Amino acid sequence: MKVLVINCGSSSLKYQLLNPETGELFAKGLCDRIGIEGSKMEFENPAKDFEITLEHAMPTHKEALNLVIEAIINPEYGVLKSVEEIDAIGHRVVHGGEDFAKSVLVTDEVMAGIEANSELAPLHNPANILGIKTMEELMPGKPNVAVFDTAFHQTMPAESYMYALPYEDYTDLKVRKYGFHGTSHKFVSGVAQELLGNPAESKIIVCHLGNGGSISAVKNGKCIDTSMGLTPLQGIMMGTRCGDIDPAAVLFIKNKRGLTDKEMDDRLNKKSGILGVFGKSSDCRDMEIGAAEGDARALLAEEMFAYKIRGYVGNYAAQMGGVDAICFTGGIGENSGKVRAMVLKGLEFLGVDLDQELNSKRQKGNVTLSKPESKVTVFKIPTNEELVIARDTYEIVKR
Repeated sequence: MKVLVINCGSSSLKYQLLNPETGELFAKGLCDRIGIEGSKMEFENPAKDFEITLEHAMPTHKEALNLVIEAIINPEYGVLKSVEEIDAIGHRVVHGGEDFAKSVLVTDEVMAGIEANSELAPLHNPANILGIKTMEELMPGKPNVAVFDTAFHQTMPAESYMYALPYEDYTDLKVRKYGFHGTSHKFVSGVAQELLGNPAESKIIVCHLGNGGSISAVKNGKCIDTSMGLTPLQGIMMGTRCGDIDPAAVLFIKNKRGLTDKEMDDRLNKKSGILGVFGKSSDCRDMEIGAAEGDARALLAEEMFAYKIRGYVGNYAAQMGGVDAICFTGGIGENSGKVRAMVLKGLEFLGVDLDQELNSKRQKGNVTLSKPESKVTVFKIPTNEELVIARDTYEIVKR
């Protein structure tokens, strides 16, 4: 079976064509700067070790998806003879609210539900909807499946997802914690469960660390808590997001600086986090270089970053009554041994015994980073959100 996985952003589009049963990747790429001058498409055929970048006007996502399809069936470097070989399309949808606790086949009713939740993700859901509608137009009759970032976290109990606000803010406005990066947390915790030998009971903490980051507590295969909230702004310090902060500080800064709501939102989401503290970059690698050179603000940002993550790990270990495995994934989690070591420093009381030599090496695939005698296993597990989307699509379509 061949599933085309689509991830539509407001001005970008990531795609992969793969076999959900074997995980074989046929093609992947990115359409960038959609609706902006200088748009281009990247296409990769791994089997032929072939890559190409095409500069092409893409006023809308429709032109971008047309280019993707044309590349996939291109007689020179494509991977299929016809679009008819594509069995289904799986779409990443950021916010499913409380309506969607699992992936679903797209119907008119489902589309209405996604649109109803657009208020909770105004920058993402409309682009996701556009991707679905465009694929329905370009490939009529092919099944489309919506896979939600928030779905995996819908198993959280009320005491975890509720905010201590007037209750009508929840009943009337649906203000609560939803969490994000759900497909990544689902995939990584599932792999960790297998690596642990599929025990009947398990307590797993997943640290998804990239420019955006989130932590989740997964008990017996179900998420019981996660760090991101109503929006991706809550939780740990990130590349440009502030993470947890006293709400009164937001009002104080806004009033003192005379900022509009939009300006304050930009300050919290795009000018804070590592960038805000370090000042020179939002990239963890630049922060580490700065820290190594003795830059005081880089050192502070580095310590803050690890401190915030460590706090969530300790919190979730307490909420689950212990922890069997701590997993690191995402661009930073998979590649920065220094961040991993800093996060785990001080968690020896939980039974964490990190193998420093192993942790300092760059290795591909799933790697156990703790010593054999460690009571808590530490894993580095590359995430694969596209495979989760493809697998969910396959499971729904084959019924």
